[in-house]
Amino acid sequence: MAISQELLEILICPACRGELELKQDGSGLKCIACKRVYPIRDDIPVMLVDEAKIEE
Repeated sequence: MAISQELLEILICPACRGELELKQDGSGLKCIACKRVYPIRDDIPVMLVDEAKIEE
């Protein structure tokens, strides 16, 4: 089960309040503004700043 489009539309980055997009491989949600990637575990996005990794 993937992240639904409706959920993706309401989630925002907890660090900068930016818009999120699903990564190509489905492993996380990436913030367009600050480039943090929040992991998805067991089909649940982990929206904790401490769990996020910053990607280029």
